[in-house]
Amino acid sequence: MSEHPPDFRPLPLPTPTSFRYEERERVGIVTLDRPDRFNALTFEVYRELTDFFQAIDRRSLDPAGQGARALVLRGEGKAFCSGGDVEDIIGHLFDRDMEGLLRFTRMTGELIESMRECKLPIVASIKRVAAGAGAVMALASDLRVMGRRAFFAFLFPQVGLSGADMGASWLLPRVVGLGHASEILMTGERVYAERCAQIGLCNTLVDDEDPAAVDEAAFARAKALADGPHFALRMTKTMLQRELELPLRAAIEAEAQAQAICMEHPDFREANAAWRDKRAPRWK
Repeated sequence: MSEHPPDFRPLPLPTPTSFRYEERERVGIVTLDRPDRFNALTFEVYRELTDFFQAIDRRSLDPAGQGARALVLRGEGKAFCSGGDVEDIIGHLFDRDMEGLLRFTRMTGELIESMRECKLPIVASIKRVAAGAGAVMALASDLRVMGRRAFFAFLFPQVGLSGADMGASWLLPRVVGLGHASEILMTGERVYAERCAQIGLCNTLVDDEDPAAVDEAAFARAKALADGPHFALRMTKTMLQRELELPLRAAIEAEAQAQAICMEHPDFREANAAWRDKRAPRWK
């Protein structure tokens, strides 16, 4: 069973101007590149990141493609992302009417949707600051690697805005539970790395005396995923996302169908052959 239609044509990746992108060992590295502003987001970054995640997801469907099989989302310099830029974004919002404000808030949410709909695993490399929109981007990633001195700050209430922004109040309770999510989103207080690890907001803690250690650990996690069974991992992320809205019976049926599709894929037979031959699988 094919995952794409017969007339499938992969989209070329857009060339970003507001962030950097490179591929190494089947891992795509997305680097927010405004270190002097703690990688704060601009209107352009929002738009380009959204287009990028949509395009790389479609490109990864190409069975002949040799591109990335997992992604790292990181920030240049000492921080991950401090959220929307106060000067380049926040100040301009005061001049907008309701229609203009909705265009902006819908655009920011579209970025998070594109990350969740992208079937490539995304590993966030969180150094020092993941605040505001940066915190939600890290939350929307599949795995989060944090330095021990890093923190999340869903600080929207502290600037007079709802903590329910960009999908945060949908995602966060599913990651840490409703009680923790209510506290985090209502207070806007910092959530430091140790507590993130305790409540499940962080997957891996890294000593970060050298900030590069966090990026290296995130790359290692992404490379392990990239070296794995791509089709099976795509299906896993798809089902994790889809089943969030399904009742149990429908979820079990959906998993039955998904697993049957995976059983038709060559990787299933290859895994069995590798086990018999006592070698590593050669994933398709």
